[in-house]
Amino acid sequence: MKTKLLAGLTLGLGLALALPAQAQIRLGVAGPITGPNASFGAQLRHGVEQAVEDINAAGGILGQRIQLSVGDDVSDPRQGVSVANKFVGDGVKFVVGHFNSGVSIPSSEVYAENGIVAITPASTNPRYTERGLWNVFRTCGRDDQQGAVAGAYLARQFAGKRVAIVHDKTTYGKGLADETQKAMNAAGLKEVIYEGVNTGEKDFSALISKLKAANVDVVYWGGLHTEGGLIVRQMRDQGVAAPLMSGDGIADNEFAAIAGPGATGTLMTFPPDPRNRPEARAIVEKFRTARRFEPQAYTLYSYAAVQIFQQAAVATNSVDPKKIAEFMRTGHVFKTVIGDISYDKKGDITRADYVMYTWRAGPDGKVSYFENPTTN
Repeated sequence: MKTKLLAGLTLGLGLALALPAQAQIRLGVAGPITGPNASFGAQLRHGVEQAVEDINAAGGILGQRIQLSVGDDVSDPRQGVSVANKFVGDGVKFVVGHFNSGVSIPSSEVYAENGIVAITPASTNPRYTERGLWNVFRTCGRDDQQGAVAGAYLARQFAGKRVAIVHDKTTYGKGLADETQKAMNAAGLKEVIYEGVNTGEKDFSALISKLKAANVDVVYWGGLHTEGGLIVRQMRDQGVAAPLMSGDGIADNEFAAIAGPGATGTLMTFPPDPRNRPEARAIVEKFRTARRFEPQAYTLYSYAAVQIFQQAAVATNSVDPKKIAEFMRTGHVFKTVIGDISYDKKGDITRADYVMYTWRAGPDGKVSYFENPTTN
């Protein structure tokens, strides 16, 4: 009997000691993995997958491995909520996502109610962090910051010119267009056209006829690369030479593939390219060689989100989402591949760093976006 009891205690102790090594932290990444915005979903997924791989290879978080779940919201708010509920059922406690503001906002409410912390690498609508939720953060900026830069640029560079503002009626697209309009108007320049189009639309003949009739000098686009690229292509086909200007929603090389040669000269706001940061050099090279994936736009913003979760867990010696969220709002500076990040009480980053880019041919002859030497 004693021998059996001792054996049982030994077995039990062995299992107890093994538990920390076997324990896993459930993390989800959510975005448009399929559908017209899948190129952005690929950015989020690759960024998170590489960060998880690197952190697990270094021993995980507090001795626990990260187990990754992937959710495809197809840029649809209802599907985003479904993904969020599935994450809840799967025991996910930390989420990187979503991509679209209109998806992140309702999904984050599900996360808030179920004890999940969410960092979006891409959703820039101010409302995301203005609702007083305990669990929401971003690694990107906000549209009132981005729109201020875009509106000021338009007022300076197109003073006295005819500006059209077009948006896709979404939370992100209309929100960014309205912030740009507000800043531009405040600087004394008034648009001659303000128009909304539908996402998924393919034929923009009616819009372009209006642009042509108004003899516009520049078109500001609040929306994503899919419709934006088609608008540029059809503008050029119908003889409208005005450049397009847009925001971070076109920051993928697929924009140039859709727009064709007319993409050259397109203006864009986005933070300074994180691929050029010295702290990102080794990771960028890993993406390019091991994954054969160019880490454009939100790839490194997604990688940084996982780094922040990991550093907050180590600092608090806890994987409790509420403790981690509380710590993230203390102003602690996180060291990431996109530079130093700290948060205000809302969950917004404390730096505002949008600059101007121009789409043009690079040394390899391919058209992509390049940061302007100055932002004036």
